[in-house]
Amino acid sequence: MEGESPKPTSTPRGAVFVSYASQDAEAALRICEALRAADVEVWLDQSELRGGDAWDQAIRKQIKACALFIPVISATAHSRVEGYFRLEWKLAVDRSHLIAPDQAFLLPVVIDDTPQTDERIPDRFRELQWSRLPGGQATPAFVERVRRLLSPEPTHGFTTSTTLPSASGLSAPKPKRSTRTSWRSKPALLVISVLLALGLAYFVVDKVWLPERIASSRGTTTASARYGSPAMPEKSIAVLPFVDLSEKHDQEYFADGMAEEILNLLVKVPDLKVIGRTSSFQFKGKTEDLRRIGAALGAVYVVEGSVRRSGNHVRVTAQLVDTRDGMHRWSETYDREASDVLQVQDEISASLVRALQVEVADSGRFQTRSALTNREAYDAYLRGIHAFERRDPSGFEEAVAELRRSLELDQAYAPAAEALAVVFRNQAYFGFVPPKVGYEQARAAAATVLKLNSQSGIAHAVLLAVHTEYDWDWAAAERELHSAVALAPNNATVLLYAAEERLAVGELTEAMQFLDSAGAVDPLYPEIFFDRSLVYLRLSRFEEAAKALRRITEISPTAAWVHYNLGIVLLVEGRADAALEEMQKEGPATGQLAGLAVAYYSLNRTKEAEEALGRLEAQNSGDSAMAIAEAYAYRERKGTALQWLDKAYEQKDIGLYSIKGDPLLKNLEADSRYKAFLRKMNLPE
Repeated sequence: MEGESPKPTSTPRGAVFVSYASQDAEAALRICEALRAADVEVWLDQSELRGGDAWDQAIRKQIKACALFIPVISATAHSRVEGYFRLEWKLAVDRSHLIAPDQAFLLPVVIDDTPQTDERIPDRFRELQWSRLPGGQATPAFVERVRRLLSPEPTHGFTTSTTLPSASGLSAPKPKRSTRTSWRSKPALLVISVLLALGLAYFVVDKVWLPERIASSRGTTTASARYGSPAMPEKSIAVLPFVDLSEKHDQEYFADGMAEEILNLLVKVPDLKVIGRTSSFQFKGKTEDLRRIGAALGAVYVVEGSVRRSGNHVRVTAQLVDTRDGMHRWSETYDREASDVLQVQDEISASLVRALQVEVADSGRFQTRSALTNREAYDAYLRGIHAFERRDPSGFEEAVAELRRSLELDQAYAPAAEALAVVFRNQAYFGFVPPKVGYEQARAAAATVLKLNSQSGIAHAVLLAVHTEYDWDWAAAERELHSAVALAPNNATVLLYAAEERLAVGELTEAMQFLDSAGAVDPLYPEIFFDRSLVYLRLSRFEEAAKALRRITEISPTAAWVHYNLGIVLLVEGRADAALEEMQKEGPATGQLAGLAVAYYSLNRTKEAEEALGRLEAQNSGDSAMAIAEAYAYRERKGTALQWLDKAYEQKDIGLYSIKGDPLLKNLEADSRYKAFLRKMNLPE
């Protein structure tokens, strides 16, 4: 509202009310001007000190009538123990309880590093994901998101705001390079790499959650640096792996699939925070207290269950536990034929929603599915997913075979087609098959998925990975990023693909926002912490980079390449002795040689450095030329380093897609030949 014009003007889309502490007027005005430039009506009071009954009544009327309420959150708002804006916030929260859960109303915006756990911010605001607009700089994507929320179409659960970066309106690529380099180069050695696994648990996610982009690239959010227990919204739930109680104990794949499909159904429910599979399945086979599990996952409720299968008969037991007091809130046992398994999943999910007292306003989003049309196809699909989770070459091969069998039995089964596309991408990404083979298979598989389901976010995410990691086609990657995130915005795999693409093109703030969003739904996903470390390293925030990597060792002690990358952080920081210690901890079959070649050189231990480099060159010249190029570049042997970069280009070495900003290549940056190489990769100098 403008101070001199308290009454709303007419608009078919409704108006936006921006509420702020008076000290934040400049930032609030920036948001207001950006929205008004897009023909969005904004009510912005600029006369907080005026007061009076008429003014108070006008404010109350506008909060009651506005279409969206944007509270501007800041350190200033925190420090103000009293202020009219706090009454505005209370009025808006009170009104939100009268609004349907699938209808957007509250859209919190934070303009600085105020943490989302701030106890002086209303609980209702803290339950939602905040939009981060540093200094009130509203981006085109944020404006477009507001326009969409004000459109007459149904919002499908937009009550939960997000801080996801969007591909719409992205700035021109400014690529940078991660220090990951050669970590995918030895296929058999990545068996232990839990860190690198990108789960398939999110294939059926379709809750629309239009994202926004943070334009400023001057820093990252402080929230990403906090690695304690995640926040626990009241409506939050985790689905633990179901236990196989079958007589032969040969139905683990079926039990896992049951839990996963229930999770996928719950993800569709607006206003319900569902913890991702990678995090919840960390507790498979463990007997920890459910209250501790809830605290670790940031979930108030936990679902646990069991499956007993004999022939075509299935008994499924599920129960809902409140992690705050350990009390059981709901439990049920289902005795059915295997062909009715989808209906059982629907019934369990519906019962959980009722127990949680979560409303599902969109009746078309949570309907009971019909029985399986091809039970064998579904069974093969579950077996394929289960094999993929082994994360080793044989597991991938088995997954491909089972998923192909599923599609042979039912050519229209889109989940199996999606899973196959992801497996192909991962085979290439981890170096289990040559890049040309794996990425081209992934491209073709994604195209098949889109014929079956044009709204598949997973298919667009796979194409995003292909264009980024293999094609080095940044424009195409950007288009696919936009599509993938718009279609599957709370899918951890999609968010990680997007974060890595943003990292590669140097958009560090956007990369971190994607990682924050991924962490909100999958807080124990090791890859999130790995990519955080890469962002912090680029920002010379070495302590935070090291902290992120050490967090991985707590979650997944056997994860490969963590000690190598921690060694790189320490090396860049100037702590060569500590770097060497970390390189020696790395597995001898993963990054150890690459790490020793640079660590020994930094310590002037020439003989040992030459020996490590010689072995690295002998073992990796055929498939990991990038690692060798880095070692030579670090030694300032520029000509040799550039020759190995050319070999990496010929090999389609996956490390090249993020070459810009690689600290081990810093000595090459001023060389005209290196600049020419970047141009060959369609990258700016």
